[in-house]
Amino acid sequence: MNAEPKKITEHEVIYRRISDAILFGELVPGQAVTLHGLAEMIGSGVMPVRDTVRRLTSAGALRRLGNRRIEVPRLNDAEVEELSFARCAIEPKLVEMAVKNNAKTLSKSLKDIDLELDQAIASGQIEGYLLHNFRFHFHLYQHANASILLSMAEALWLRTGPSLRVVCGRYGTANLPDMHDETISAIRDGDAGRAAQAIRTDILQGMGQIKKSLRE
Repeated sequence: MNAEPKKITEHEVIYRRISDAILFGELVPGQAVTLHGLAEMIGSGVMPVRDTVRRLTSAGALRRLGNRRIEVPRLNDAEVEELSFARCAIEPKLVEMAVKNNAKTLSKSLKDIDLELDQAIASGQIEGYLLHNFRFHFHLYQHANASILLSMAEALWLRTGPSLRVVCGRYGTANLPDMHDETISAIRDGDAGRAAQAIRTDILQGMGQIKKSLRE
């Protein structure tokens, strides 16, 4: 007998909804919100939102202020350096593992996502850019079948994504380089090392843009 599909709890739905708001630009660094404001934004009760905020605060994706307010933290130079180091340690390893598992099937699905990303870039859709860029990376990482590393990567993106939203708003989507074509080419060739290096370069380019934005 097949096991019944695992049901997604209300708390997990709310966690995902608020995480997406952080990742994809609804909440930006320095924007203060309240528990009631978040609950109204996602159409939820305050109690499950409070639990999610506690979880995201522990992960560093949110920070508590006075007067019961919360904000997405602004990064500083030292934090960008730490995030760059951590992402370059974890994400290329996920790529290596994913390519070794699924080299023949990954390149086509990644190309489809990257085409949607290119359309968002061409039309200047910041939210679309952030969404499809995330989809590209995590569609790839999920194929590594490495749940511990994957959860670590997700936590790092929650701390990086909001600052990338600032970069998009300041410089536009057309000025954001990536290494997706090189990554897809390497995967198509079954070259895990080259694919990992392409993602490492992609990370460093994006984090460099974030650091630049902090100084202007």
